[in-house]
Amino acid sequence: MKRNKTKQAQRIRSHLKQVNLFAAGIDIGSRSHFVAVPEELDKQPVREFAGFTGDLHRLADWLVEMGIRTVAMESTGVYWIPVYEILEARGLAVLLVDARHVKNVPGRKTDVLDCQWIQQLHTYGLLRGAFRPPEEMVALRSYLRQREGLIASASDCIRHMQKALRQMNLLLENVVSDITGVTGLAIIRAILAGERDSKQLARLRDKRCRNDERTIAGSLEGHYREAHLFALQQALECYDFYQQQIKACEGAIERHVREIEGDNDNDQDVPPASKPKGHHKNGFDFDVRSQLYRLTGVDLPEINGMSESTVLTIVSETGLDMKAWPSEKHFASWLGLSPGNKITGGKQLSGKTRPSPNRAAAAFRLAAYSLANSKTALGAFYRRLRNRLGAPKAITATAHKLARLFYRLLKNQTPFMDPGQDYYDQQYQERTTRNLMKRAAALGYKLIPESTGGLNESMC
Repeated sequence: MKRNKTKQAQRIRSHLKQVNLFAAGIDIGSRSHFVAVPEELDKQPVREFAGFTGDLHRLADWLVEMGIRTVAMESTGVYWIPVYEILEARGLAVLLVDARHVKNVPGRKTDVLDCQWIQQLHTYGLLRGAFRPPEEMVALRSYLRQREGLIASASDCIRHMQKALRQMNLLLENVVSDITGVTGLAIIRAILAGERDSKQLARLRDKRCRNDERTIAGSLEGHYREAHLFALQQALECYDFYQQQIKACEGAIERHVREIEGDNDNDQDVPPASKPKGHHKNGFDFDVRSQLYRLTGVDLPEINGMSESTVLTIVSETGLDMKAWPSEKHFASWLGLSPGNKITGGKQLSGKTRPSPNRAAAAFRLAAYSLANSKTALGAFYRRLRNRLGAPKAITATAHKLARLFYRLLKNQTPFMDPGQDYYDQQYQERTTRNLMKRAAALGYKLIPESTGGLNESMC
């Protein structure tokens, strides 16, 4: 009996082996970082280092001196970034771990216990590092996120302008589609220059504006107040400033994209688009499509619903190499677009997708939403699901399909081919007919199409 128990104990211990013997764990903080190494390597296995750059280099020196090969740390705010970069530059394998995966035992929450717990989990290989694209893509991602923030700030300025105009009962937003368009900005600048005659302001109307001068003049008979004009002036100046910042950021993005050397560098000219893309107000001024084709070897903006800026955003988040995900299913799961698998007792409790802050997933969702009126196969797929399940689930399902399509095209280097809305409707009808015939046969009936003999018949 004792011999059998000894063998069983050995088998149980073999299930949990120390995979990373020279592993360290770091509890990231805003002011200081707590670092834990195996107790056998140092008399003081847990140390605290300040957040200054010199202290971070001393932290790296200590880990290298102890023979540490891999380090795990929590993704706490942005405080982890300098630690990650310095340790990676020293040749250490660094794992950035989701904070939800390293929660300590409740009631024993201290910085020392946290770093020791992370180190212990990493020693046994129980932690998975988050995906981080190559360095050139990290820089591109930073540029694009900065541009996104600038656009959001410019949008706030537009809302401030609308509020100031509304307070003076200048209903410009009711007669023009965009107050920051050619007509809108010309009228606003004229008002701030001192023009008060509504007819003179209406003559600034662009010829492409749908409303005539009379309608525009009627909307510009307002009640001018100095305080509201001052608010309008400052909002316009802020908007102009952010537009300059956006152009400067786009220039940096263009220079950086041209410097990136992809694994699929393609010197050939980009093939002609199957159909002209619509104008996007927040689109880029340079030829993004040609640069994407040079880097990827595939014309990804040809995918229905995917604009050039959307594809560039996704590429900056995922990189150009799809080998990080074994299959398109893994890729969709990483994005948080796959159905959930909350199952207990053999019963599926929920199939909701998990919430995810992934920016690439958000880009796929926006692309899916843009297919609402598209006369394509993907558009027909979205509308069918929207009628049956509602818009939120239809957007997620279509984004899931777009993500798998993106992965497949980029990995296999195959061009996108749209079968068309009619083909999709035909395939869906044939599939539905086959399912109905199977159900009828299972119940002992035979389904006869109406086109073959008049009325439908059911025969036992």
